[in-house]
Amino acid sequence: MRLVKSLLLGSAAGLTVVAGAQAADLPVKKAVPVEYVRICSTHGAGFFYIPGTDTCLRVGGRARFEATYVQPMLRSAGDTTGYRGLGRLNLDARTSTGYGTLRAFVRFELASRTGAFLKSGTQERIANAFSATGIDTTTRAQQYVNVDKAFIQFAGLTAGRAASFFDFYAHDFEINALTLGSDVASTNLLAYTATFGQGFSATISMEDPIFRKTPIFGTVGTTTTAPGYIAPTNVAPVLVPGAVGGFANVDVIQRSRMPDFVGALRYDAAWGSAQISAAVHELNVGAFAVNTVTVARPSNEYGWAVQGGVKVNLPFIAAGDALYLQGAYGEGANLYTGYSSYNGSYTPSASPIAGTITGWYSDAILDPVSGKLELSKSFTVTASYLHYWAPEWRSAFFGSYGEMSFNKTARTNSALLNVGGLVNPVTATAGLAAFALSPTARDTNQIVAGASLIWSPVKDLDIGVEGLYVRQALNNGRVLDPNKVQGVNLSTVTAAQLATLPTVNATDTFQVRMRVQRDF
Repeated sequence: MRLVKSLLLGSAAGLTVVAGAQAADLPVKKAVPVEYVRICSTHGAGFFYIPGTDTCLRVGGRARFEATYVQPMLRSAGDTTGYRGLGRLNLDARTSTGYGTLRAFVRFELASRTGAFLKSGTQERIANAFSATGIDTTTRAQQYVNVDKAFIQFAGLTAGRAASFFDFYAHDFEINALTLGSDVASTNLLAYTATFGQGFSATISMEDPIFRKTPIFGTVGTTTTAPGYIAPTNVAPVLVPGAVGGFANVDVIQRSRMPDFVGALRYDAAWGSAQISAAVHELNVGAFAVNTVTVARPSNEYGWAVQGGVKVNLPFIAAGDALYLQGAYGEGANLYTGYSSYNGSYTPSASPIAGTITGWYSDAILDPVSGKLELSKSFTVTASYLHYWAPEWRSAFFGSYGEMSFNKTARTNSALLNVGGLVNPVTATAGLAAFALSPTARDTNQIVAGASLIWSPVKDLDIGVEGLYVRQALNNGRVLDPNKVQGVNLSTVTAAQLATLPTVNATDTFQVRMRVQRDF
């Protein structure tokens, strides 16, 4: 037995030696080194190197919930509440080069809106959103999809989809961005910025004109041109001797022919910032759809706007406190002064909510007698103050005022041909009295003011509520009360009937919104 055990142990030892010798002869594979994500501190907090490159990337975003309550509940929609959920994704890629930082920034936003007040007609008109079509959901449900940013920056050059360089305050302190003033956060542009040291910089920017177009005054409608396709129309007449009826209809839909040009001079320092900006914006018409004769197309006109703003940091009141002051004036450039920013842009007219006085925003009226585009005029002024009651509690107090006016001769001449819904004072039963009560292309003013209270219990989390007051008014005269008078045809109403109808000079609305927002 002892002999058997010895033989077995000896055999096992021999096998072990042979196996070890064979293993030593085999090639050995080295493990591929693991490349862990490295922190990139060159461009600030939150950046990391994309593995295998020298490019630093920061990923961020936002999640938001909002609810709104509006009073009074006026005619038409009848909604008093609305809701919105929003998601945002940011990608910021930066690479250090011999010419400075090469940057690419992309931001996507998706949202679901419901209720007549959070559904945005502005976003549908500019192709950022699409609406529901159900019986109970039409005008009350909307999906919002937007490439909010997609630009490249390199050696002073900015190219892509970015915020307009004309803008300054851009509703920085507001929950809902509703005061008057220019705030085109997404436009296509090519710009160059030069810095001069000591905080000075100057920018010249060539920007997409489509995001600054307010329709020229005319008769807006739609025409079916093919199955499933509805083409927009907007025409205004011009008196032409020899034409059928004595006038020719002009297609006044503006074409994109020349970019807008924007210039800005900015100063940044420890105390705050200041900026002066200016813009030139072309207004044009399409072609004549004449009845029997051919006539020349009206000449192009050039709208323009100037804006000045200052931001003052106020740390001696509380850490983080700041004050914005801004004013803008323009002719033929409503979307640069931002007069329509609350009621709705990219439309010739809108009101705060159904049942209030309608404001008109056309950049120009084509005078049917002279055949010349007469530019509208507008201005806005805005103030906004942010105050920290404590590190986790803050409030914003903001207010804005603006006015819009039109060429009175062009408006009256348009009324003679009943353009844009104007009452024809010649053929209307009540004549000039009915014409005087029409809100179309009237000079108006707006007040938008409010305040907020926001609680940030932890970093990057905001829970807040904001109250808003809006007043839409005529600069002079009165119009029929749109909340009490429905279905009245001013072209057939008698003078006696007209005298009994209720009129208003101004309408007021209030709303409250709350928000829960998490940035990361």
